[in-house]
Amino acid sequence: MDNKILYLITFFTAYIVSLALTPVFRHIARIFGIYDRPLTAVKTHKVSTPYLGGLAIWSGWVISLAVIRFITNFPTGTLNNLRSVIIGSFMLLLLGLCDDIKKGGLGFKFKFLIQIIACLIVTVGFDIRINFIENYILSVLLSIFWIIGLSNAFNLIDIMDGLSCGTAAIAAFFFFIIALPSEMIYVNFCAIALFAACLGFIPFNLSKNKKIFMGDTGSLSIGFILATIAMGTSYTKINPIAVFAPLLILAVPIYETIFVSIMRMLKGKNPFLGSKDHFPLRLEKMGYSRKQILIFVYILSFMLGIFSYTIVKINDNISYLIFSFVITLLIIFSIRLSKVKVD
Repeated sequence: MDNKILYLITFFTAYIVSLALTPVFRHIARIFGIYDRPLTAVKTHKVSTPYLGGLAIWSGWVISLAVIRFITNFPTGTLNNLRSVIIGSFMLLLLGLCDDIKKGGLGFKFKFLIQIIACLIVTVGFDIRINFIENYILSVLLSIFWIIGLSNAFNLIDIMDGLSCGTAAIAAFFFFIIALPSEMIYVNFCAIALFAACLGFIPFNLSKNKKIFMGDTGSLSIGFILATIAMGTSYTKINPIAVFAPLLILAVPIYETIFVSIMRMLKGKNPFLGSKDHFPLRLEKMGYSRKQILIFVYILSFMLGIFSYTIVKINDNISYLIFSFVITLLIIFSIRLSKVKVD
């Protein structure tokens, strides 16, 4: 069967399943009282809201991959890669689910332990890692740092409706179009499935009457999937500098993590403790509405995705200019945001 048809089947299966299951999991969350309650000062919502949206996203993603598996014959290597991403993301899904359900959440040491185990399964067990680093141990260590960092970055940026999931959808879309010619076909299917599954969830996340959060269940597993597939394709066939293209695709959650950590440490605070100093909340303090902030972040993510695609396709001289331009803008943006007083 033609790959274009398979991609369409994957997209619509993931989208329909996610769209159909999101209200189901919302209903289940309401029955069992699984709510994100604004009981602490760091919460940015005012009304208790059901969790479990992450289960709908992951279910749409994995079911679409299962459907595609049974209607086509993947090479053994592709199947092994798919299995590794599914196993690892499932572990993060369960970790996030337990954290969402347990009162007070799980301890950060236990959470990091489970994340490290999931990373070892992918990097050591299935050899999905940063390949441009020749030293094996260093490659594995940096890959673990990359996956854990991205998983928690999407969790960190999940502080406003549609923000984390929408950013993930845009990132998945660009990983798909960049990896499309690649022989690492598992990246293509994982990316297009995640893109569609996120699209199925977003309308409910933005709804006033049927709102649901994806919780750590969604943010951790989504971040894991994106971090893993980012290492699964080649970016340097034309331009060696393009090895850094994933940094642009995932620049929003990466920037949020670095910016918040630096700002907290400058104030002598623990960077792992929550507070209302995220860059979207700083924009809100400046007078922008949440709708305006969401549109801004979506446009920014899309533009950075276009930059990353451009870098993969052109020579390195223009790539240096693009990276310099982006870094300069982020520095100016950070200086302006740092002057905003937050709680």
